[in-house]
Amino acid sequence: MASKTCLITGGNSGIGKAAAIQLAKHGLKIIIGCRDENRGLVALKEIKEKSNSNSVELLLLDMSSQRCIRSAVNKLISNHSQIDILIHNAADFDISRKAPQYSDENIETVWATNHVGPVLLTELLLDKLKQSEQGRIITIASQGLVLHPFLKINFANPEFTNEKFRVETAYYQSKLAQVMYTYWLSDKLKNTKITVNCIRVTNVKIDIERYPNLSQLMKLMYSIKSKFSISPDEMAQTYLYLATSPELQSVTGKYFDEKNRLVTSSTFSKDKHQIEKLMELTAKYI
Repeated sequence: MASKTCLITGGNSGIGKAAAIQLAKHGLKIIIGCRDENRGLVALKEIKEKSNSNSVELLLLDMSSQRCIRSAVNKLISNHSQIDILIHNAADFDISRKAPQYSDENIETVWATNHVGPVLLTELLLDKLKQSEQGRIITIASQGLVLHPFLKINFANPEFTNEKFRVETAYYQSKLAQVMYTYWLSDKLKNTKITVNCIRVTNVKIDIERYPNLSQLMKLMYSIKSKFSISPDEMAQTYLYLATSPELQSVTGKYFDEKNRLVTSSTFSKDKHQIEKLMELTAKYI
């Protein structure tokens, strides 16, 4: 794996940073995508030190901004002959948010960051991934979807415009969309050397300091929840497995949990008609 190059979005904190360290230790060249240069540089230094690798670099990348994504891809294409592994780790889920926020393109940021952005980034990097001996695309969903087995995509209003905004609903809809996108893209690329798989991330300890607007009650709830959560390092082991395991060389269109086991997604997520509707909707944003 020494010659493999991996781009991991949101690689500056949490599971993304832990995965970057593990992948760098494994001999991969790592590019961490981060929207904030100062935070990115701090993370870059830590990843290099903990992995004992200098093959780590920072890419300024805001997954909510299509302009930024296109600019970042232009830099990648100029500086790298190929990208072998793409991990869509970055996510927008500020649990303290009470009202929608909007991207440069005036798209609600949860939808933009967690679904539209990854689709655009993948599309722009497909030619690079096809140059790899065996390209891998890894999308990220949430175990929370298990608690919403009947959740559907709000095709008529995916950004909840003029509706009561609940960040949890927006988040889980975006993660459902990523599961469906995984199935669609794996089918689209079935005759290529690129595999596409999704990770169902379980409860993971979070840094509460990342959410300064949380109420004291919410902080207490997350403190209790953390006692039943795994560490970012533990969750990152599944990222490492999907990115590097030889036994997954031809495995595509699958859904894995934190123990590297195959799991199933909802009936709606596997409905081919609904998947096509989602991708037709997504295309209108790009």
